[in-house]
Amino acid sequence: MAHDGTGLFFDGATSAKRPVLLQLSPEGLVIRDAEDRDMLARWAYDRLEHIAAPDGVFRLGLAGSRVPVRLELRDMELAHRIDEASVPVDRSGATERRGRLKVAGWSVAAMASLVAAAVFGVPALANQLAPLIPLRVERLLGDAVETQTRKMLDKGDTSRPFVCGDNPVAQAGQAALKKLMAKLEAAAGLPIPLDTRAVRRSEANAIALPGGHIYVFEGLIDKSENVHELAGVLAHEIGHVAHRDGTRAILQAAGLSFLFGMMLGDFVGGTAVIIGARAVLQSSHSRGVETAADRFAVRLMEQVGGDPRALGAVLTRIAGNNHPGMDILSGHPDTKMRVKVIDDLAKPASPPQALLEPSEWAALKRICKGP
Repeated sequence: MAHDGTGLFFDGATSAKRPVLLQLSPEGLVIRDAEDRDMLARWAYDRLEHIAAPDGVFRLGLAGSRVPVRLELRDMELAHRIDEASVPVDRSGATERRGRLKVAGWSVAAMASLVAAAVFGVPALANQLAPLIPLRVERLLGDAVETQTRKMLDKGDTSRPFVCGDNPVAQAGQAALKKLMAKLEAAAGLPIPLDTRAVRRSEANAIALPGGHIYVFEGLIDKSENVHELAGVLAHEIGHVAHRDGTRAILQAAGLSFLFGMMLGDFVGGTAVIIGARAVLQSSHSRGVETAADRFAVRLMEQVGGDPRALGAVLTRIAGNNHPGMDILSGHPDTKMRVKVIDDLAKPASPPQALLEPSEWAALKRICKGP
């Protein structure tokens, strides 16, 4: 009986190998015993599958078989003919290469989707979610972020406490700061209490953390020539608290880490807290966010009878002394533009009221002095 080639047949049940004769028929690959010529199997071409094998060996299996039957042959000409007759079989490796290209393509698409989500999706989601975060949760997050932020900022003289106002010399200054913040806080009418602290940092800066925590740096107090300038900056930071900009910044930076922490109620020591603290310290608020905080500051200063243009004055003074990544101007809209907006928003000039007594302002200027 005519045949096209020979090979070895493994029945999948035993380790024995049986020499066989192979014939390519219109119905499929016919496998016969080499001795008695009995037909052992007929494998349809569309059920053949190419199995990896050493060089010089062509190995086939039967897709869907209940046992791991296989066929091996060394006649590469016959292997080529089987390759041409069977669509699933691909000795050239083109199918595998196409599969790899497809996997690579999907991987690139998945990466592009993640990048798009990070650049566009997360910020958009953060803007929607920030106002929905319960104040109690924001306060818990703020407490954790405040602890982490202090660790990041407290790199100065270890012999002096990071927070000013604890020594007898500075207690009068602490009382003056509390009095000033009480006026601003009462006029702002926030649903969350503020916790404002003067800290020993030389940068002309103030930052608002989630949950109502505000740090005013010693450098800003030194740069402020009168109480209205300092109050204007504090009013600006209160605007960030009112608009929950710190929480929004953390949502954008920490993303899912914050959401998981919120669901589990575990913020302390969490990744979101570390990322969030860095985000608040290093983030550059958008022009719209900063303009909104400036508007809030102008209105708040008018409510307490202060000078609403004082914020523009102190911004102009410190504009030439930037400390990248740390001061009140870093990453913010152009200072001249901000000052113009502030001046345009302010009502016609009128004599401002005294927010503090001269002695109280003098004490506030010394709040970080002494041991």
